[in-house]
Amino acid sequence: MSLVVFDMGGSSIKYGLWKQQTISQLDRFTTPSTFEKLKLQFKQVIAQFKEEITGVAISAPGAVNVTQRKIDGISAIPYIHHRPIFDELEDALDLPVTIENDANCAGICEMTLGAGKHSKHAIFLVIGTGVGGAIFINRHLYKGAHLFGGEVGLMHNQNKMTLSHNGTAVNTAHRFSEQYGNKVTGIELFEQKDKGDKRAIQAIETMYEHLADSLYNIQVSLDPEMIILGGGISARKELAEELQGRLQTLLTNEGVPEILPEIKTCHYQNNANLIGAAINFETMQKDR
Repeated sequence: MSLVVFDMGGSSIKYGLWKQQTISQLDRFTTPSTFEKLKLQFKQVIAQFKEEITGVAISAPGAVNVTQRKIDGISAIPYIHHRPIFDELEDALDLPVTIENDANCAGICEMTLGAGKHSKHAIFLVIGTGVGGAIFINRHLYKGAHLFGGEVGLMHNQNKMTLSHNGTAVNTAHRFSEQYGNKVTGIELFEQKDKGDKRAIQAIETMYEHLADSLYNIQVSLDPEMIILGGGISARKELAEELQGRLQTLLTNEGVPEILPEIKTCHYQNNANLIGAAINFETMQKDR
């Protein structure tokens, strides 16, 4: 089985070839402005591969409704929503197509092949410009009654703001820039912290506190044995260590240190969405 796999983002779409349980020939293109242009770009990508392609696997933003074969909700790619997108793409590409939410795809990858492959109950968090997530109970993806299972970025912290607002390096750097009149990126903010800048240290400390606060609520609600962290910030070794220690303190303060989960970072990093989409395709084909 050879699949072309796409990971759709608001600014660019990554793609690659999935064959013999390996992702290769990775590349990307700018996200098209219309659905018609998207279909054309998909066709051109598929045509460039020399081997016989047996299907197309897609990781996409939004609440993917597999039963109704459409994508609910909203995202940075508005034209993919509220249309029979599964059928339209299959007609255009003349290939079977599967689509799953991007955070769910990354979680599927990590639970099948990566950090959570030996875990029974786990939560996957992707920390990027916002915070998304996926819930796995008895190794099965739990989507919820309204396909909003895992949308932990909408959780409120004690300051009444959402975790997506409080818990990302992107938004933390934006607030830092506004407060001190010195525009920095998330990467640059961490660099200043590493050099001992007290203001940067405090900004990152506050971000960690908000993340730990939400992880506490997740832990006492769902009691996973593992929390897996993804997104660009997960490449920093300190992230898992900081959150593990802070969560341990919060649980100990409430007298339940024994329910502390293991916190690990995503093994497949930037390729997790693509790999998870391919695994989802294979699973869906088996279940037909």
